[in-house]
Parts: sequence; structure tokens; C-alpha cells
Amino acid sequence: MSGPAAITSLDHVQLAAPPGGEAALRAFYVDALGMTETPKPPDLAARGGCWFEAGTVRLHLGIEDPFRPARKAHPGLRVRGIEAYAARLTAQGVAVTWDDALPGHRRFYCADPFGNRLEFLEPTD
Repeated sequence: MSGPAAITSLDHVQLAAPPGGEAALRAFYVDALGMTETPKPPDLAARGGCWFEAGTVRLHLGIEDPFRPARKAHPGLRVRGIEAYAARLTAQGVAVTWDDALPGHRRFYCADPFGNRLEFLEPTD
């Protein structure tokens, strides 16, 4: 017998990219962020875009035309070793912006190659 209906976890977050942006997505999400590209099902692969994961975190980048980046809405990605992670991104040429407004956390923001906002945070406790 199943229990009451409930949300149990977050499956993925979808962001958008412009047509033809797959190579730049791979360079950023795999090379700079250290995520792994996962294959899309064939019917979905025909639409373009890429899927990435790291541990239990899954980001889907779909093609949108006309494209408009998510400059405010964003995934919040928890990391371990936030200072080293920011240094890794900076070394890859990615600008990071630190923000100390969230109590109990160190965090920074950056943008993917198409301007989608990403937040990285680590609890300080």
C-alpha cells in the first residue's frame, strides 16, 4: 500500500541554451564544472541540448529559440571546498561573484557561456 502523495526529491533542473550551443555547454559543464555528460534518450536527443550530472545533481540544458538566459532564476549547487572550486572556475576564465548575504554559508555566483545564472554554496557550520 502506498502512502499519501508527496514530493520526494528533485529530479533535475532545466536551463536553456541557444541553437548550436552544445559544444560551449560541454566545455563549461564538463571541463569547467567537472560534471559528466549523460546521454539523452534518442527521441529527446533529436531536439538538441545536453544533460549533465555530478553525484545526485542533474542539470538539463535544452535548446530554446528564441533564447533568453535565466539571469535571476538559477539552480543552487552545494559544493565542498568552495574556495578551491571558485579558484578552479577562475582558472578556466569564468568570472565568479562572491556574496556573503546568506547567513551560515559561503557562496558565489557565475554564469554559464550563455548567461544562465548559477549559484554555488557551502555551509560554514
